[in-house]
Amino acid sequence: MIELSGVHKSFGAKHVLQGIDLTIPRGESMVVIGGSGTGKSVLLKCILGLVRPDAGSITLDSEDVTRADRDAFLARFGMLFQGGALFDSMTVWQNVAFRLLRGTQKRPKAEAREIAIEKLRRVGLQPETADLFPAELSGGMQKRVGLARAIAAEPEIIFFDEPTTGLDPIMSGVINDLIREIVTEMGATAMTITHDMTSVRAIADRVAMLHNGVIQWTGPVAGMDASGDPYLDQFIHGRATGPIEAVR
Repeated sequence: MIELSGVHKSFGAKHVLQGIDLTIPRGESMVVIGGSGTGKSVLLKCILGLVRPDAGSITLDSEDVTRADRDAFLARFGMLFQGGALFDSMTVWQNVAFRLLRGTQKRPKAEAREIAIEKLRRVGLQPETADLFPAELSGGMQKRVGLARAIAAEPEIIFFDEPTTGLDPIMSGVINDLIREIVTEMGATAMTITHDMTSVRAIADRVAMLHNGVIQWTGPVAGMDASGDPYLDQFIHGRATGPIEAVR
């Protein structure tokens, strides 16, 4: 569904992406792993068209993302942001229904609220949560609200940016399970960027490791442990020694 071929992106003298080749099949959950500062977020922004690559091509259903109609293109995506990115001046239901209250997918206010409450239920939050403000919620609840917002408009493709950052192990497990269930139920194509190996094993169909600006290894999640790739092996086991130099 999404294909990247020879994608390069630099910021001045900093070469972040140096020839990315990656295919994300329709209906599968792809997780991109890699250390901090390796370009995972830049890769995601390039796919969304927020950053224009210096070279190479990115296509969605064979259409160049840089030439797509922006409103129609972005309407196909949902996004769970790393820090939640909830609007603190809006109630929970208004956050969830943000897309449904404006733009090309605008719905009547009462209908948008009803959909928001339904999505809140889907992520395990009670209807009375709808009229609270983000500051009144725990970190785990805020993450669930972010997930409800990501799926509110029934997107075909969902991006998850470090979905378990800042959560305790139990809540991380809850969020991972929700992501897996929802992606499967919706038949959505998913792309997650993370360095949390527990999340990788819980939500991935396929894994791609980004290192030194290229996809170092890609394959099914079940093949990670026997990949034979020294970079991947060092990363998934968290070893300080190996071909990946630790920044000191």
